[in-house]
Amino acid sequence: MASILSYKRCEDGEEQMLLAEERPDLIESLDPRCNDSNNSRSCSRSASLREEERERLCIHESLDYLISHSKVYKKWLQGQTYRMDWDRWLLMGLIGIVVGTLGFLIHQIIDYLIKLKWELVENYIQFFCPTGAPSGLPEVIGFLNGASIQHIFNIKTFGGTFVSCVLAVASGLFCGPEGPMIHLGAIIGYGLSQFKSEILGIHLPSFTRFWNSADKRNFITAGAGAGIASVFHAPVGGLLFTLEEVASFWDIKLAWQTFFCCMMAAFTTDLLSSSLCGFVYRGQFGFFKAEKRILFWVKNLLDMSVLAFVPAIFLGILGGLLGALFVFLNIKINKLRMWFFSTILKTSLRKTSKLLESVLVLVLTITATVYLPYFFHCTPVKILPMFDLTSKSKNISQVKWQISEYNCPPATLQIGPNLVKNSNQTFNEAAALLAENGMRGIMYLFRRGTHEEFGYASLFTALVFYFLLSCLTAGSAVASGLVIPMLYIGALYGRIVGLILVSILGIRTDEYGAWIDPGLFAAVGAASFFSGVSRLTISLTVIMVEITNDVQSLLLIMLAVMLAKMVGDWFNMSLYSSLLKLKCIPYLDAEPFVCHRKNWLNLELFAASDVMKPNVKVLHLKENIAFLAQLLANTSHSAFPVVYKSKPDQAEVFLGTITRLELCVLLENEAIFETESVEDSRSPPTILSYQKIRAEKLLDQQWMTMLLGCYSTDPRYQRLFINLEPYVNKSAVSVQAHFSLQRTYIIFRSLGLRHLTVVNFHNQVVGIITRKDLMSFQLEEKLGFQQTSQQPHSDEESLN
Repeated sequence: MASILSYKRCEDGEEQMLLAEERPDLIESLDPRCNDSNNSRSCSRSASLREEERERLCIHESLDYLISHSKVYKKWLQGQTYRMDWDRWLLMGLIGIVVGTLGFLIHQIIDYLIKLKWELVENYIQFFCPTGAPSGLPEVIGFLNGASIQHIFNIKTFGGTFVSCVLAVASGLFCGPEGPMIHLGAIIGYGLSQFKSEILGIHLPSFTRFWNSADKRNFITAGAGAGIASVFHAPVGGLLFTLEEVASFWDIKLAWQTFFCCMMAAFTTDLLSSSLCGFVYRGQFGFFKAEKRILFWVKNLLDMSVLAFVPAIFLGILGGLLGALFVFLNIKINKLRMWFFSTILKTSLRKTSKLLESVLVLVLTITATVYLPYFFHCTPVKILPMFDLTSKSKNISQVKWQISEYNCPPATLQIGPNLVKNSNQTFNEAAALLAENGMRGIMYLFRRGTHEEFGYASLFTALVFYFLLSCLTAGSAVASGLVIPMLYIGALYGRIVGLILVSILGIRTDEYGAWIDPGLFAAVGAASFFSGVSRLTISLTVIMVEITNDVQSLLLIMLAVMLAKMVGDWFNMSLYSSLLKLKCIPYLDAEPFVCHRKNWLNLELFAASDVMKPNVKVLHLKENIAFLAQLLANTSHSAFPVVYKSKPDQAEVFLGTITRLELCVLLENEAIFETESVEDSRSPPTILSYQKIRAEKLLDQQWMTMLLGCYSTDPRYQRLFINLEPYVNKSAVSVQAHFSLQRTYIIFRSLGLRHLTVVNFHNQVVGIITRKDLMSFQLEEKLGFQQTSQQPHSDEESLN
């Protein structure tokens, strides 16, 4: 009974969507089937969403993507210059420049803090040793899918994410700046396009024509792509990442503009990085060096053999298995984390506990990275002759391991025959893999011709600790990204596989055996684990090529990425999709997957009427003020279908929709109220402008509640009416009740709808479909119940 009541609380919310109070609840009538002991997996899965998760799911309202196509909107549109998008391109470029600058600042601050940190750590070691919220990416994905998520694009979130990201990465936590950078880019795209801030009290009218849901989401999409482009110096990868993972609504125009925004972000970051290092001017402004421009530059490309596809296949399968395990463990840890914090009722104590947890993870990470290397001996730096950099450099001492020398003796230069300078430099393998910054560690693993510089012990140790601590860090109360940890973990086991090949086949430097290189398979392994966790394919492949410049390994990376995705999908969803589900964000997947009793249901066999909510409350073109006030006061529906009669003797047919917010704005303006005999008036009726009715939210909800109470009780408003005709969205989408459910889902998601009206053959309203009606667990419940109820009939027919 508690579960039914909790769900009815959900249905009384924004997505209740027009159920008549006197009619029985549809969901309540469906619920008894779950008492059957033979329920399918779908029933058990939906039961897990029965109470707390259903309530959390109902917190998030839905968003419209398309602008309401009303008369006042078309009148406003006539005053706008058509196809003059110079301001849109200007904003895209501005967003790219600002995001690129931000990416440069994040890298510079992180590098400076890492240097400062290790100066302090070295002093600490010499004295005592004688020998940073979740990334915000799931929320951005959910918002762009059409779910309303509060406070993710305000200035407070921006400041907190920026500071937390910088400190978390610089502190040594096993995380990266990528996820937070995507979130920061999305915030910049939102802020610059809207040019207003309630916290700062800024309302600049510069770009008022972009104050709508469609443009807002487009600029957020571009900003998110620019974040990837800036942090990885990969503009094409940023574009494809938004297409494949972030954006739910896409067209070729948005693709070009996002491409331009990503290009500007990457260019700005490269331009500033060309002369500044640690905020110190190094000269050569505007000269892009390859080692700075390409994040993990592979300087020596290898000729490939068809035999290399065999370990690539193994790495792809391994990446899918380990990626699925990572997702499973991370979700379990986050569930446990959420349960623990939910038991702490006091808000201040809960926040303190989250902070203490982050500190505990940091202490654990720093302890492991500082003390574990002392169990490993110093290893000489070895580079194969064919990869020796002496041909381009004066001495080999330029290949310096920096911090990873750790407790090893300092290197000395020795002058050999022909005045060639050689170095006896040594380094600590575990320190290079654990104590170093993640990006630099990946660079070490990707390097070619370094077959013997890392042994099995250091690689396995780093793999275990990085896997477990990254899994623990992701989801803690610090702004952290997972891309660098995913690349690092994959590079570690890829290097191990490469080392096994070297142990079996030996070190080969000839033309036909040079592909047997641990650095090559480290790159392939990095791509496989990244795909196994994120299930990305196209954008991931492009990003890998952009950050390594290793075009020669393209086919190996593609093969490993495809296999990792296929294997991972056998076990669970991607990490981002799993986090969306865990956070109870109403996200609609590109393709619905509905299972009943371990059988997949084909939605083409069902109709829109199978999932719609019936008994819809409708409005007429001319509505009484008191009736509207009572309706808004007694319900929380987010929109209402509007019907009309073309002739007095005909039935009411569907015309369009009008939102709750628009009705509230109309009720705030008594100047547009009319009497029933307004046709006899000589003065034309007053119509509000589009600028007034396009408000995103009510400024004073309490005052509106008092106003609705006044309208409902005052007899004067019983004789006053509002003409809704100029404000009705007459381009609202509707489908017939017999319309394919599969195609209904595609239409709903592709157009970014908030409501979909269902009509009969006579265009009369018979139901409504909202985002939450199309969630997988809802489809499983409703369609599974139909399957169950229809089963006895089919059995009887078979007996007859």
